[in-house]
Amino acid sequence: MNIEKNSVVSLSYKMYDDQNKLLDETVNEPMIYLHGGYDGIFPVVEEALHGKQLGDEIDIHLSVEDAFGEIDSDLIRLEDVDNFPVKPEVGMLFEGEDRHGHISLFRITDIANGKAVVDGNHPFAGMKIRFIAKIVDIRPATADELAHGHVHIHGHHH
Repeated sequence: MNIEKNSVVSLSYKMYDDQNKLLDETVNEPMIYLHGGYDGIFPVVEEALHGKQLGDEIDIHLSVEDAFGEIDSDLIRLEDVDNFPVKPEVGMLFEGEDRHGHISLFRITDIANGKAVVDGNHPFAGMKIRFIAKIVDIRPATADELAHGHVHIHGHHH
């Protein structure tokens, strides 16, 4: 079976920065996504995978825009450490409101002089990415998966 629209694709992958430092990889279970414009994977990666078969591999370079995007300075804020419900630590993740009032995930990147730098950007924002993947499974999507626009794993229900 070739990868085509409405295929469920399973990948093992490794992701590197432009200095060839490993950023992320599949460890125990493959990454699984619904192919065909459902926003489950970077569009450039999806395009490279289209038409491929089980066992095929891709090795592509993504620009900043095609990967996690530019760093948005509006998502970086300085907060008083007294505003946190627990003692903040560098690396801590928490939910907060972005400038549009949407709930976003923020990460504490620095603490000094009673202030914490919180960053709502993806940790890999601003980076060029090398994405290497091997196709480990392909199957047709179920009617439920197509209706919901995403893969249902391990009996997922709405």
